[in-house]
Amino acid sequence: MNRERRNRIAEIMDRLNEIADEICEVAQEERDAFDNLPESLQYGERGEAMEAAADELEDVSGEVSELASRLEELINS
Repeated sequence: MNRERRNRIAEIMDRLNEIADEICEVAQEERDAFDNLPESLQYGERGEAMEAAADELEDVSGEVSELASRLEELINS
């Protein structure tokens, strides 16, 4: 891979890392909102949906970070 393509991949990696961080922030906001619900609502349908959304967002953030890591391995090999 030439330098120009490596640089383009590096830019994509940076954007992916920014996206992963942003998704993680949203997940934390959702988790905080869930934590601030009264306990009786946390175990209701809405609370369970909020908790599931936070979990899924954390998973997605990790997957996006993993993509960035795979790209880094690619350009460093």
